[in-house]
Formats: sequence, structure tokens, C-alpha cells
Amino acid sequence: MKTLTALLLWCLLLVLCWPLALLALVLWPVAWLLSLPFRLVGITFSALFAFLRALLMLPARLLGGGAPKPASQAA
Repeated sequence: MKTLTALLLWCLLLVLCWPLALLALVLWPVAWLLSLPFRLVGITFSALFAFLRALLMLPARLLGGGAPKPASQAA
């Protein structure tokens, strides 16, 4: 749905101002390539924070902490 909306907006821009639409079409891959390093940094930090959270919560998980079991599974 997101792609269809982008395509319709680009077609509208093509009708209203075709030089700007063609410029956007040419520059979009360049902007995508420039944003790749920032995405990789974001993925790296997300993984780092997930690792730190798992590392800090490990003692509590080993001692039996965490979410309580539902009543149907309690022994």
C-alpha cells in the first residue's frame, strides 16, 4: 500500500511539474545510497542495546524471575 501511494504521488507530481518528478526519480537512488550507512549504524545500535538488555537481565532469568505463568500452566 505504501508503494502504491508513493507511485500515485509521483504520477501527480509528473502531471503538475514533470522536471521535478524526473529529478526526484534520478536522485532517489542517490539518497538511498547515502542513507545506507545511517541504517547500518541504527541496526548495530539496536543489536547492541538488545545484547546489553539480555546480559543485564540474565541473572534475574537464571534465578527464576520474569513473567509469571498463567494459572492454567501453574502446577
